[in-house]
Amino acid sequence: MSDMSTDDRLAALEARLRDLEDEREISQLVASYGPLVDAGDADSVAGLWTEDGVYDVDEFLMGDPAAIRAMVLSDDHQTLIARGCSHFLGPARVSIDGDTAVAVCHSILVVHHEGRFFPVRSGANHFTLVRTEGGWRISNRTSRLLNGNEEAPALLGDGAAGRSAPTGR
Repeated sequence: MSDMSTDDRLAALEARLRDLEDEREISQLVASYGPLVDAGDADSVAGLWTEDGVYDVDEFLMGDPAAIRAMVLSDDHQTLIARGCSHFLGPARVSIDGDTAVAVCHSILVVHHEGRFFPVRSGANHFTLVRTEGGWRISNRTSRLLNGNEEAPALLGDGAAGRSAPTGR
């Protein structure tokens, strides 16, 4: 029999359940990006981030939800949707530390052209997330091409180890 009291065992069980629920919510948040951005749902995509959230992707730095919304509504992105595209993320490796978390995953962008589908981008994605009153939100997403550069594998390694990625450019 365990030396733990019933109250201690119940508290431990509740903590484990909260961790599982948090991990599931974060995994669902990460997985929702692709369908939302491919549907052109700019408000919902922007709503994945905190009000001061940053989306840092190789050629773009978006510093708030308005910039993320503008990216989804941009002519370039709308053209991708009109031609047919799939942003696929996941599965995510999630590490939770209280009210903050780190998630990491690969992403692939596939586009339709002349009746065929072509992968055009493969990326490393590192997320820093915070628990808010409205649930988990992204405070920072850094995405780098997996093209042999040193930064992309470092993002994957840091995220898999539960470490935050370096910020800034």
